[in-house]
Amino acid sequence: MGNALAVVHDADGVDDATMLAFARETRLSETTFVQTATTAGADYRNRIWTVGGELPFAGHPSLGTAVAVARARGETGEVRYVQQTGAGLQPIEVKIAGAGTTASMLQEPATFGIKVNATDAVRPLGLEATAAEPNLSPQVVSTGLGHLILPLRSVEDLSQITPDFAALPALLEPRGAFGVYAACYEPANGTARARFFARDRGIGEDPATGSAAGPLCAYLHRYAGCSAVEITQGVEMGRPSLLRAETVADRVRVSGDVVVLIDGTVTL
Repeated sequence: MGNALAVVHDADGVDDATMLAFARETRLSETTFVQTATTAGADYRNRIWTVGGELPFAGHPSLGTAVAVARARGETGEVRYVQQTGAGLQPIEVKIAGAGTTASMLQEPATFGIKVNATDAVRPLGLEATAAEPNLSPQVVSTGLGHLILPLRSVEDLSQITPDFAALPALLEPRGAFGVYAACYEPANGTARARFFARDRGIGEDPATGSAAGPLCAYLHRYAGCSAVEITQGVEMGRPSLLRAETVADRVRVSGDVVVLIDGTVTL
């Protein structure tokens, strides 16, 4: 099932107010608008909007937009792009093989922000402090957009989350985080199960969050010696997704499969 995305091509003449209005009309986690690049070295500019406003960067909208661009340009096989976002330039690879399409991207170098008391981190999610993994401290990490990485002890704890969206902004905004990524890591097989909750009520819980998968991988690389992780997300929502992340020098590569559901023409 995964996470849905709307991509609008040929958006050079679309103003910000119209982008926001259109994103609110789709009522998806994100809607993107493809414009001509304004920075040297970029193949296109990706404007990413939620129902609440524009984001400098996001993961699954980057992968989905790259696939949409490749299809619009009639690409086949493998193609590489450099996308321009508010966070910088991100190299993206698209592989088209029959009905299956995979996209991967190098996110921005990871930056590690403030660590957060575990009790403070789990409280807005309706959990007791004992749910937090005792050997890994919650911390804000960014590979383009800051998120609070919250390691939990078990999948059972993850499934018991009952978020208080009214309390999330007080946890996240002062610490420069857009969302909280609660995750249970299984080092024996290099996998993790995760759930993402945004401080933006319009998003709420997200079934696939590439901009958080990158920070989780960077976090696990630093503190658990993990160089790659497969992340299952969206299970509790009935929209299971799979994201793959691996460290590449000072960056993280995040990849996932993309399925096109519908094409159409919109008159704005």
